[in-house]
Amino acid sequence: MSWSSEIKGVLKEAGSTTFTLLKILIPVSIIVKVLSEFGLIEIIGEYLTPVMGIVGLPGEFGLVWATAMITNLYGALVVFFNISLTNVYSVAQVTVLSCMILVAHTLPIEARIAQKAGVRLWYTLVLRIGAAIILGFLLNIIFVTFGLFKESNQIIWQPGNTDPTISEWIIGELRNYLMIFLIILTLIALMRVLKKTGALDRLNNFLKPGLRLIGMSKDAAPLAIIGTTLGLAYGGGLIIKEAKSGILNKKDIFYSLSLMGLSHSLIEDTLLMLAIGASIVGVLFGRIIFTIIAMIILIKIVNHISNKVFQKYFVN
Repeated sequence: MSWSSEIKGVLKEAGSTTFTLLKILIPVSIIVKVLSEFGLIEIIGEYLTPVMGIVGLPGEFGLVWATAMITNLYGALVVFFNISLTNVYSVAQVTVLSCMILVAHTLPIEARIAQKAGVRLWYTLVLRIGAAIILGFLLNIIFVTFGLFKESNQIIWQPGNTDPTISEWIIGELRNYLMIFLIILTLIALMRVLKKTGALDRLNNFLKPGLRLIGMSKDAAPLAIIGTTLGLAYGGGLIIKEAKSGILNKKDIFYSLSLMGLSHSLIEDTLLMLAIGASIVGVLFGRIIFTIIAMIILIKIVNHISNKVFQKYFVN
């Protein structure tokens, strides 16, 4: 196959994958923006105040987590920055909050992506919100028991424009969509190169023992790596494409998206949380360890469920 044919093929594949994602991102983003303008986030934040007490956090953190779940990490950090102007928090508190945010954020979009890839919406929401609360609860117990991270957090991140106009918001969204296309284009090109050079097979074989431990086949390895390191939108977008092609079976899709739901974008998102004073012990190492244990437990549970029940209630 000629270089021109390869380039056309990559562009077509990237365009198709991005278009599939945009059909999710654009309408959901508009709905979220409208609901945010009508005060939905504040209402959810009030309901989350008791949950904050369970994980040892002050009630005002409920608004921060609500903002993360409904909008995105950056919106949550803006809220956190504003409340930090009049309050002092410990590294332990910020780390617990950060871990909860990292597990459960941007749910309207990311849960819809998982649903489009083949996983039930209810499952994604329960998994991520429930796991966030459990992780926060466990970290709080550990930090309190051993007296860890009592010092005040240090914020090195400053928010930019915190109240964009509609036109600024639209321009920002379009910029994000272009970035998504460019990243997906790069990933698809990279995947093709890895396949042709045989590097992909070597990577799959290298990761096979670890994937077998958490119940995944080696075919899911590249997509799981993309999702955990770069983000669920990119990994999920490629999984949607692979699911349509029939390369991955339903359990591979289910486990891959579960893994990505608990730990994704380990690079960018982790750095954001470190910038508001969280400890890397929790936001990176703690989250990874928690994800591995949670996946092992999840697979044991799924193995005790009949295939009929799994097909009916957990996957589309």
